[in-house]
Amino acid sequence: MPLFGYIMPFLLLVTIVANTLIVVVLAQRHMRTPTNLVLLAMAISDLLTLLFPAPWYFYMYTLGNYNNVLFPIPACYCYHYMYEVIPAFFHTASIWLTLVLAVQRYIYVCHPTVASTWCTVPRVVRAMVSVYLVAFFHQSTRIFDRVFLQVQFRWNNEIYFGCVFETASWVKDVINENVYFTYYYVFRILFVHIGPCTALVVMNFLLFRAMKEAQIKRDRLFKENRKSECKKLRDSNCTTLMLIVVVTVFLAVEIPLAVTTLLHVMQNALELQIADYNDLNATILFTNFFIMLSYPFNFAIYCGMSRQFRETFKDLFVMGNLISRRESSSRYSPVNGPPKNSAHETVL
Repeated sequence: MPLFGYIMPFLLLVTIVANTLIVVVLAQRHMRTPTNLVLLAMAISDLLTLLFPAPWYFYMYTLGNYNNVLFPIPACYCYHYMYEVIPAFFHTASIWLTLVLAVQRYIYVCHPTVASTWCTVPRVVRAMVSVYLVAFFHQSTRIFDRVFLQVQFRWNNEIYFGCVFETASWVKDVINENVYFTYYYVFRILFVHIGPCTALVVMNFLLFRAMKEAQIKRDRLFKENRKSECKKLRDSNCTTLMLIVVVTVFLAVEIPLAVTTLLHVMQNALELQIADYNDLNATILFTNFFIMLSYPFNFAIYCGMSRQFRETFKDLFVMGNLISRRESSSRYSPVNGPPKNSAHETVL
């Protein structure tokens, strides 16, 4: 009740505002770079991950209906799809998009000679479409693996109607429930939680090491008075640092969920007594909440570390209009370089 009944409506409002601003800013023509396209898709995915279950948080917890029996049947199906299936789809896509972002930046920094070939806008768009398709196919069976039936029961000498769910016959009779759910959750553990988190930790370490090496090179160029090359390295380092921060925030909330989900699946599939079942459920509840709490943080990161994002935001929402295309091309061009700004700010 405190988390989803009272805090969630406020968090939903903040997330809608923050991620909508991110989408509007990154969707501007002069902002359409390979990196920004992935950040844009991540913002949309995070927003929809929270937006779909939000009506049910409000109905169940804010309005205090968690003690009432959900009915009729269509309401039960809507609850299942909007509370479990669709958020899992968008969250899975968000995880893989974060991995795409890290791989893309790794290519930019550690293999710059092939970046112009592999990190183009068309390739990035194809990668994002592939992410959404694979995430959809992964979740698609969850749309049909559950059937809701109407039940009638007596409570306190009164007759009530409600829903009860059963596993679909194609799962029970054709595949077997244990096999189906074991394969589903093992896939999630390996390719949605543990695998991507491990890869992102490695990528972050490699990017940080490359950034430190680039800083040493930049210091040498500065001493040799090669200011143009020095500025390019500075901008590249700042972009890398910002994306490292984005991935670090992501890992801080995703790793606890990955570990807890792994323990949950091991306890059920292998019939091990690792931890109390209620404690694991409570841990998953809090980790999911902290994941949702992290969604508005990216807006603060972009505003704090990207001059280009901040300037575009100011032109759109403070000045009330966006500068002309020719002016924006000159103003934001990496060739011309940014105006004087902090060494910790970046042009994406």
